[in-house]
Formats: sequence, C-alpha cells, structure tokens
Amino acid sequence: MLRHLPNATLLKFIFQEDLDLAFYKDEKLALFIDGANLYSAARGLQLEIDFRRLMEEFRKKGRLLRANYYTTILETDEHNPIRPLVDWLSYNGFNTVVKNAREYTDREGRKRVRGNMDVEMAVDMIELADHLDHVVLFSGNGDFRRAIEVVKAKGVRVTVISTVKSQPPMIGDDLRREADVFIDLDEMAGLIARPRRDTDD
Repeated sequence: MLRHLPNATLLKFIFQEDLDLAFYKDEKLALFIDGANLYSAARGLQLEIDFRRLMEEFRKKGRLLRANYYTTILETDEHNPIRPLVDWLSYNGFNTVVKNAREYTDREGRKRVRGNMDVEMAVDMIELADHLDHVVLFSGNGDFRRAIEVVKAKGVRVTVISTVKSQPPMIGDDLRREADVFIDLDEMAGLIARPRRDTDD
C-alpha cells in the first residue's frame, strides 16, 4: 500500500519492507545514537544490535557523513562492559562521544549514577544540521523533541528510531509526532540485529 504514496509524503510509521521509502540515495545522512536508550530499547525487544550491520545498512541508504555514538561510563568502574564496545566502535567508523558518569548516594542511602548525553547530542544535531539532509536519531527520549524541531526548521528531515513494542514503550507520543518518520526498532531487527536466540531448551 505504501508503495503508491508520492516521495514527498512524510510517513509517520515505516515497516521493514518499506524502509527505503524514508531515505533518498543521494542525501547526506548522520546517525545520532543514544547508547543507553538504544540498549534499553533493544533489551526490551530481546535484540542484540550488530553495529557492523547497522553501519553497513545506513551506508546503503545515503551518503553517511557521520555516525555518532553517545554514552556515559562510570569513572570508578574499570571493568565496565561498555568499554570494549566503545573501543570497537571507535576503530570501526563510529565517532564515540563519552562522558564520565558520577556515582552518588541519595537520601535513602542508595547508590545512584548521574550522567546523560542529552545536551551533547542536541548541540551536535543542531550544529551539524547545516551540512545534512537527513538526521537519524536512535532514541525515544522526549527531551529531544525541541532539538528535532530546530533541526527541521533548518530544512533537514528527521527520522527517529525507537520502539513502542517494548513494555513500557521506549518512546513518547510527542517525540513520534515531531519526527518526520518514525521507525520501530523491532521492524529493523532483521537488518541491524543479530538473530534472536531460541530461549527454549
């Protein structure tokens, strides 16, 4: 059904067989990946993202100028499992933006971690928008709604990739409505994730 829609139509929900409708081969693309948010969304769908496949997929969809991966790392945790991933990404075409997270104790005496990359991601999206045709945001964080609004005002199309199929959903209605295109991560699983393991023994 979607095949008959004109190219100018901004599709709000894209299924795997229609993903190519959201992209134009000659457009300049950049990926902005909220590492913690993507991890939570993938875990909620029981997916393991294959970042090599993800990079290959978006290189096919347009002129991929930048693939930014944002994450925080607890500075006191030398054996954080995110470190090997960040190293791998850095050597395989991704621009990794890492900030130290801080551990603190709340009023009830529980240890908490403070740190997010919202400001860094929003600033980078807005600054790079002048050189792009299409921003692809991997996040369901509603705090990015205003940044998306600014990027769109510069004439750049914005695709948001997250999921409504996890419990709870990882993306709110405000962010979905602001995006030109929303792609559910579950619909991209066959393109950017490792095959699901059979949990039945």
